[in-house]
Amino acid sequence: MPTWPQCAMVYDGSFTGFLSCVAESFRRKEYPVYFLPPRSSQLSLYPLREIPSDPSAAKAVYQALDTRVSHAFQRLVTYGFLTCLPQKERHLFDLIYLGFLGALPQDLTDDRVLVLTRAIRHLIHEAHQFKGFVRFSDYGGVLVGQITPKNRVLPLLRPHFCQRLPEEAFLLHDKTHREALFYADRKWKIRPVDHLELDKPDQAEATCRALWKQFYHTVAIPARYNPNLRRTHMPKRYWDDMTEFQPDSSPESSLSLSCQKERA
Repeated sequence: MPTWPQCAMVYDGSFTGFLSCVAESFRRKEYPVYFLPPRSSQLSLYPLREIPSDPSAAKAVYQALDTRVSHAFQRLVTYGFLTCLPQKERHLFDLIYLGFLGALPQDLTDDRVLVLTRAIRHLIHEAHQFKGFVRFSDYGGVLVGQITPKNRVLPLLRPHFCQRLPEEAFLLHDKTHREALFYADRKWKIRPVDHLELDKPDQAEATCRALWKQFYHTVAIPARYNPNLRRTHMPKRYWDDMTEFQPDSSPESSLSLSCQKERA
């Protein structure tokens, strides 16, 4: 157990901010029991430390994860921060503390390691799913897609879509974490986006969507209809952001009726 006095740290929620907390913790010789977002209303029995993001300190910690521990450990911390694991910062800090002291568990079934590796597997699996489930729509020459992931998958999706759409300008909005991947002229950025309100698609986009829905409906084999199997390969939580499951504007559309039955 650490002998440092305990505290709680308030930071901006970014990876740079978290690594800044790690740097400040080792500088002060204080052990953060938990981490809080800005303007948190949670009461604390521990001294609160508001830690501003310091890119230079964060960079030094990030490099130390590689040089003082290992490259694999640096990757584990990076990916671990992208997961939806509750209190992920505390889990990550516990391992960083042990790693910098040369006491990192070597047994991969150790609970302190296992909880993070399981969360990272969930992150990677979800990102893989979105590579097939993302749907883009054309808005004035810019491709726009929206997703509702559990994990922060945009950094993992970036290489895939930037390579698949190198000549396009696109925006992929993560509604859960209020951030978006912007790509144009072979340059990319991930930036906070609190809310993205999209206009109704123009006639060309509406026609393209109708054609895609018709294709989706045409290739279906009624005799092999198996909704349970479909939900296994295409979980229902992805459907709200997929074009083929959006209600059609024409009431006579058979696909619209099919989608309504699926949702019932």
